[in-house]
Amino acid sequence: MKRTAILLLALLPLLSAAQVKIPKGANRFTYYQIEYGEHNDTTALTVLREGDVVTIVTPQPEGKLIPGYAQTVTEVDYAQDSITVSAYYDDSVYYYRTPFSRSDLEWRRDGNRHICSVNSNTLEFEMDEKAPVNVNPLPYYGLNKGVLRSFTCNGQKRLVLAKAEKVRGYRSEVKENNAPKRRVSPRELDRIMKERLVVTTRVFDHAQIHWGAENAHIGGSIWKVPFDSVLHFAGGTVVLKRVRLPQLPPHYQHFVELHQQSNGDAYDRTGSVFVMPMSSGAALRGFFRGINEHPDSLPTFTGRDGQRYQGMMATDEYMPATEWVRFFTPFGVGHFNDRMAGYGIDWRDETYYRQEISDVYFGGDVIVGAWIGNYDGGGHLLTMDIKSYPNSYTDPEFEVEGPADAEVVPLFNTCNVLEMAGQNYGKLFATDSLTVTFTIPQDAASARLRYISTGHGGWGEGDEFVPKQNTILIDGKPAFTHTPWRQDCGCYRDLNPVSGNFWNGLSSSDFSRSGWCPGTATQPVYFDLSPWADGREHTLTVAIPQGKPVEGMFSHWAVSGALIIEY
Repeated sequence: MKRTAILLLALLPLLSAAQVKIPKGANRFTYYQIEYGEHNDTTALTVLREGDVVTIVTPQPEGKLIPGYAQTVTEVDYAQDSITVSAYYDDSVYYYRTPFSRSDLEWRRDGNRHICSVNSNTLEFEMDEKAPVNVNPLPYYGLNKGVLRSFTCNGQKRLVLAKAEKVRGYRSEVKENNAPKRRVSPRELDRIMKERLVVTTRVFDHAQIHWGAENAHIGGSIWKVPFDSVLHFAGGTVVLKRVRLPQLPPHYQHFVELHQQSNGDAYDRTGSVFVMPMSSGAALRGFFRGINEHPDSLPTFTGRDGQRYQGMMATDEYMPATEWVRFFTPFGVGHFNDRMAGYGIDWRDETYYRQEISDVYFGGDVIVGAWIGNYDGGGHLLTMDIKSYPNSYTDPEFEVEGPADAEVVPLFNTCNVLEMAGQNYGKLFATDSLTVTFTIPQDAASARLRYISTGHGGWGEGDEFVPKQNTILIDGKPAFTHTPWRQDCGCYRDLNPVSGNFWNGLSSSDFSRSGWCPGTATQPVYFDLSPWADGREHTLTVAIPQGKPVEGMFSHWAVSGALIIEY
């Protein structure tokens, strides 16, 4: 912010906008936008007038602008009763034109104030109708007589006139652009401006995840993994892709968006989206050994039940994959819709999952994987995007010393993404607990455990249908508890066309489950590990009272945990 803006802001509480003199022939008006609450930053809005035409220029932020930013210019022609809004990009200009007058609002007056209600918001305009010119930087509401002195929304002043003056050469403040112009509707322009600010990375495009595909084989160096090629492993139930994710300023929020359809499989299946940075070295090489050879080549331990459990816990030379999203396919969405037509339910065409991953996002060279456990030849189709949304128009790295560092350390993951290659289920909790070590540096500002847990065992008394408390112990002492449980599964009936139906009107997809529903993603929970930020090694143990097997059926738990350290 410029020093003059700060000084003007300091004067605003003392100097009423009504005291700003409006000279005859004034052609530049400066308004300050005052933000809510105690944050007193201001941004100047410039309004330029030439005869009956008023041009409103949005303020351009100082500093390095993020990709997709557009300066917008609004031109109000009082004589022609029109508003033209233009968005200027280097390669194009988008614009729309709409009538100025607006008759759908009900106004009431209180002296110079015009008051109306829009979407439950009370808007208040203080107009100087005796002014020698007509200027309103908020023309969409149809107030076209006089000069706007102040605008208030819900009792908090947001826009105030700070200066009215005569200047020469003001047209230079309007961006000149000879790029092609395209006329669009107001809603189209709003959509275009938002979409161009969002950074989208397509990872998978209708990738088929099914049983029966030939395994890719990555021999030698992991650096030979090709970019942007979808590789199938574990009989086709795991797809991997090496991508270069954009490295963006820290104010961006990152989301995974998934679109899933049945391509022949009728059942609810466990799915997982995970990531491994290429920089993880030995850990990534170990993962590929498990894929290329057998999961037994991963770090393995033998439980008290005599079974081998592969690649589930971090060691000095191995880290499990960091899980981004745990999701569950519904019963046959898309593929089986026609079979159940006329059932009285409008079946959806696909399942859509959207989950924020900002705290575990890795920019740069990474391997992204997706798994859906199934033995069906058609399997499932999966489309995946990573969408990154800015929270500022500028890159703060060019204005401050740099963002706070953060570190993500995956500790454990019993979600057996290599199930179809021979990896065991996470059924160790019946006889064992899961214990790993971790160290948080003393200079860490905070540390959290990002924990995802879902219970499985698909019969009446299996852990899928029985709430079980998960206990997190630090150094052998109980520190946190969490009971994964979803009671809203009936909300997703229209995603489950071939779910089992019962005599009483319920569907199997309606039943409450241990942290998941068919057609949903499981949300992570967080535990504060900051008290253990002392630079010493500690143990973390996960204990779950897993149920006993019954006639060949068994319960198991898919749990993943990543340590997030911020400095």
